Amino acid sequence: MKKLLASMLAITMLGLNTLPVLAQYGISDDYWASKEINKVVADGILPVDENGNFNPENSISRIQFVQGLLKVLSNDNLDISITNTMSDISVYDPYYDDVLRGQQLGVVYGYPDGTFKAEKNLLRSEVTSLMSHITKEQVTESSVLDAFKDTQDIPGWAELSYQKAVSYGLYVNHPDESMLEPNRELTRAEAAVLLAKLSEMLNVVKDEYLGNAQEPEEPQEVVLGVEHLCVHRQAPNNTVTMTNFKKIVNQGNVVQIAFSEKFLSKKHKGGEIVNFYLPKDLYTVEGTKVLPEGTRFVAEIMDIQNPKIFNKKAKVNLIFKHILLPDGAVIDITGKPFTKDGRLAEGPWVTFGKVLLYTITGGAVGSGVGLSMAFIPNPSRVGTALGIGIPVGCTVGLITGLITPGVNYKAKQGECIYLLLIDDVNIEEQL
Repeated sequence: MKKLLASMLAITMLGLNTLPVLAQYGISDDYWASKEINKVVADGILPVDENGNFNPENSISRIQFVQGLLKVLSNDNLDISITNTMSDISVYDPYYDDVLRGQQLGVVYGYPDGTFKAEKNLLRSEVTSLMSHITKEQVTESSVLDAFKDTQDIPGWAELSYQKAVSYGLYVNHPDESMLEPNRELTRAEAAVLLAKLSEMLNVVKDEYLGNAQEPEEPQEVVLGVEHLCVHRQAPNNTVTMTNFKKIVNQGNVVQIAFSEKFLSKKHKGGEIVNFYLPKDLYTVEGTKVLPEGTRFVAEIMDIQNPKIFNKKAKVNLIFKHILLPDGAVIDITGKPFTKDGRLAEGPWVTFGKVLLYTITGGAVGSGVGLSMAFIPNPSRVGTALGIGIPVGCTVGLITGLITPGVNYKAKQGECIYLLLIDDVNIEEQL
């Protein structure tokens, strides 16, 4: 009997040891916001009542949320340098200093009648507006709200705030994930979730709202993924590495660019600058804009090989050194024309056209000479003269075309070439 009682006592004590875990701050361990509530209470952001309960389903007042927000922003000890302008706030109120701190910081605004209404319960739309107000600006689309069924209930003044807050993930939609319920009062559990999220996302808070005691850590660069360009099918590489800071167009990529003005090799020399531009936005296959239309590419002429006899055509050796974005940003690059030898030169059809022209011209000259020599003494021999003059003239023209200097390189304004990137190009996230 004694052994049985001892065993039952041991089991009872074991059960008691687990109870605090299941009912900390008056909530069960499987409560939907238990993790965030435990965090804000442990960090002193939101308090419990005199019985140690958090009361998660209760509404939260304007001043209670402001006091929690000041602690998250490390401004709960901010030196006050303004005077009170709220008619319903007195120096005798226990929250007097926090109201002024919030007003000085720019997170507290009164009503049109000059009151603050500290004890009034906070609405979800009001806290969403506040989350949007203190976070950094970013481009948002109204489509970010398409996942929710009750967007028509969002007050007009809060619509942009909801777009921004949802983009950052600083919102709550419990228990129905498809409903925002903007006009419902915020619960203490929902306030805990928002403040816990914000405490882990201080890098998105505008600098002017952060206290010196808790400056956000410098975010680390993280690779988000790899996307691809599809500019030239023979490009040695087509990958673009995406990070949270920049787009890295990896070496070996090829970009199509155009001459900013007409170019003729015989009118230029080494050391001169040649400008190009991007004729249209450069996107990855996956749809990310890499460079905007109008981006300038600056190249320096290293040397020009002039045309030489035996039909050797001119070649232009360019090295690309800079990219100039439309907003004025300058990016250093290293690149060269994407050709067989890395130089600009006229294609084989231009050379063929030159030789053909010489050949035809030679044939015409030969036929003329043959006609003149044959017709005068004996008109009946014209056919024979042409049969001899044209082949001889064409042969002479062909040989002349082959041994004379080749063609110069020329390009029209807007004519496109391909640029090969020799090194990675880092494009900061500013487009």
